Amino acid sequence: MTSNPLLYIAALSLTSCTVGPDFKLPEVNLGSRWKNKADVSDLALPDAWWTLYRSPTLNRLVEQALANNQDLAGALARVETARAMTGVQKADWLPQFGAQQAVTLERLSASSFGANLPPGIPLPALERDRWQGFLTLNYELDLWGKVRRGVEAAKAREGAAVEQVATQRLVVAAEVARTYFLAASLDSQRRILQETIDLRGEALKLQQSRFQGGLANEMDVARARTENELARNDLIGVERQRGNAANALALLCGAVPSEFQLASSLTLPAAPRIGGGMPSTLLQRRPDLRVAEQTMREANANIGVAKAGFFPSFTLSGSGGIESIGAEDFLNWKNKAGSIGPQITLPLFQGGRLRGNLRASKSRYEESVAAYKQAILTALQEVENAAVDVNAYARQRTAVSAALAAAQETSKLARIRYDKGLASYFEVVDADRTVLTTRLLQAQLDGQRLTASVQLIRALGGGWGSGK
Repeated sequence: MTSNPLLYIAALSLTSCTVGPDFKLPEVNLGSRWKNKADVSDLALPDAWWTLYRSPTLNRLVEQALANNQDLAGALARVETARAMTGVQKADWLPQFGAQQAVTLERLSASSFGANLPPGIPLPALERDRWQGFLTLNYELDLWGKVRRGVEAAKAREGAAVEQVATQRLVVAAEVARTYFLAASLDSQRRILQETIDLRGEALKLQQSRFQGGLANEMDVARARTENELARNDLIGVERQRGNAANALALLCGAVPSEFQLASSLTLPAAPRIGGGMPSTLLQRRPDLRVAEQTMREANANIGVAKAGFFPSFTLSGSGGIESIGAEDFLNWKNKAGSIGPQITLPLFQGGRLRGNLRASKSRYEESVAAYKQAILTALQEVENAAVDVNAYARQRTAVSAALAAAQETSKLARIRYDKGLASYFEVVDADRTVLTTRLLQAQLDGQRLTASVQLIRALGGGWGSGK
């Protein structure tokens, strides 16, 4: 009975299966509510969440950063690389065809060739050229799902790269907003210090005039000059920090610092109300958690790839074309030649390599599960911390506002007492210093409160409109 190798291969294909575990998300307790609640809204955050701050300058900077940031460009390039590698992996599903063309010059041994001829038979030509033109076929049947699991792993890597882009977008936008609010807070502090320097300059002139008129002593003049110079020192420090913030924004926006333009007097917007959602929705909203999930999917698929290595592989190999001695009748169809048939490879002894690969793939999966659970716990912690910060900065702002009103009243009374000769100039200086410190603290808290709101948005996963 004759057997057709193609029918044999078809029969094997019908019995194919996929080894290895199918992916399933591990169970994680996310809790049913947040421990700390900030001043939140019930509305979902828009995808372009930074527009909630109603700052045209901030909107422009974020859009510029999303278009030109180089870390984001690198993440986008990695997506294209992952997609290309998925295509490479899928190619294993298809037959591999090739062409083989060869011209070889052969020289036969007269002694060895002549030993096989009967006595008296002359030797043929010992030198000849062999011409070959073949098409080749190689196709491995995916009987155990090795290729399917490999494609599954490649798709998971591609999915992780896509989610990494979303993560990078969120990071870039949040960093731009955070740095912008820092620069705006520093501008507020700079205005306060410049006002203080102007007032202290006038106070210094007044003390010098009083000293010349015999109404003040030299120590009061020295104190006034000291406070004025200290305010100048504080202004220089704020301007240094502001310059660094502008350079950081230039880097985020993919611009050269010397060519980056940023308004010289930024103002802080009002803090928006933020929709918090439920803890269980973090898995869908936070792109870094989706990256961790795709990493688990890849590790799980690689277990199937490792298991498939224990089973025999079936390959259909063949070649066909023309072969001749000499070029004269190379294209003559009578010189056709070819072969086709299945090959079976069974791993009998690998020195523990297959078991080691399987153990390693299982361990990598367990590692990815642990990383996924840790990422979820970290996400929950970040949301809780950000909510605590938002609430705390709001309460601090209220307390500092009350303290500022009291300090300004104290400064007013100290100056009245000094003018009436009931107090020394030291009391005036001390009261004014408290007012300055409190005003600067208020400006810092305004920026920190906005930064905390950005951190809360980032911890919650950024915007999640109806399309997510």
